[in-house]
Amino acid sequence: MHQIITHFTDDDLYKLTMCVAVIDNFPRTQVRYRFTDRNDTVYPPGFADELRRQIRALQSVVISDDEIDYMKRRCRYIPDWFYSYLKGFRYDADMVAVNQDDQGRLDITFEGSWSSTILLEVKVLAIVSELFYIMTGQAEAFDYGDFTRRTLEKGRRLIEAGCMFSDFGTRRRASSKAQDIAVASLAESRRRASAEKGRFVGTSNVYLAMKYDLIPVGTMAHELVCAIAGMYGPQMANHLAMRIWSHTYRGALGTFLYDTYGWRIFSLNFSEDYANMFKGLRVDSGDNYEQLDKIIEKYRSLHIDPRSKQVVFSNALDVDTAIALQHYAEGKCQPSYGIGTHFTNDFKDVKPMNIVIKLTSVKITESWPFYCQTCKLSEDHGKYSGDKDTVDRFRALIHMAD
Repeated sequence: MHQIITHFTDDDLYKLTMCVAVIDNFPRTQVRYRFTDRNDTVYPPGFADELRRQIRALQSVVISDDEIDYMKRRCRYIPDWFYSYLKGFRYDADMVAVNQDDQGRLDITFEGSWSSTILLEVKVLAIVSELFYIMTGQAEAFDYGDFTRRTLEKGRRLIEAGCMFSDFGTRRRASSKAQDIAVASLAESRRRASAEKGRFVGTSNVYLAMKYDLIPVGTMAHELVCAIAGMYGPQMANHLAMRIWSHTYRGALGTFLYDTYGWRIFSLNFSEDYANMFKGLRVDSGDNYEQLDKIIEKYRSLHIDPRSKQVVFSNALDVDTAIALQHYAEGKCQPSYGIGTHFTNDFKDVKPMNIVIKLTSVKITESWPFYCQTCKLSEDHGKYSGDKDTVDRFRALIHMAD
């Protein structure tokens, strides 16, 4: 079996930007993560053994000078000290435990310093997804010619509809080749556009952004707010996350992912100073139209013109839903779209994976004798993560705001 991940920056930008914020603000914090397969997939025999081998192979993957030079050119908001950190960074496979039960279901956990484990999530998910299709034989039937043609058509339709869009598809891609073709095809669709109403902005995958001289896109994930909530409580977790993010990036990377504990508690934390400071918000759960209406109402209540603010939609989008949203949002805000699986795992008769790795517990320093549990709630009940007792406790705290 070939090594699936061979480039350090074959990863989503938000993991690197969050790593900076973690080192800057929580250098001694320890965390635990757990893998969830929402499709309850049965994996083929020997899957866990090969996955362990692939994770151990990550220990040989180091950042190159070319990757650093590219990031310094395209990611000016990242401080220089972080590149010194990355030069010395080595993945530690001992932080990851992989098991497979008698029925073939997979269990993966991480534990270790937050600054080290944070760079494992996306790579492990990408490995699991690609490895599954290889070991089940589905990869042999991938029609990359048809995939290329359909991706070009997706890009054309989005551009003609006026959509500003990006590839967010690393975590659940069918293969690294599929994402490479998707990014190249979307970039080509932009070059072919006769009238550029919309635009392919870039990709969350830093390596592919470098390969095709695109802009790497992304800011943060729910993980940051979840960890803060575990340490300090969910009621003010968004406020603390916004304060930490603004301290680290001083106005750059100003799109905040607000839905970790739902709209209501976030809106209470979203004061006028932060609403003015942050460029916009990302919608990642709930009904996109209802969420946009709430965002617009909030900005107006703070006497901010919502048309001056960006709203990034990233909740299980495809071309049709993005275009429909564009028609609704145009003139109300500055809409853009992060599209993942629909770009990187769209082959005939192939069911995309629905896998995540979520932070489950945290302790602010290694000297603490216990971890604090945390969870993610969001605007979709099906996207809750964490054990039931923790979810119930956090929901009770959040509902005090209703």
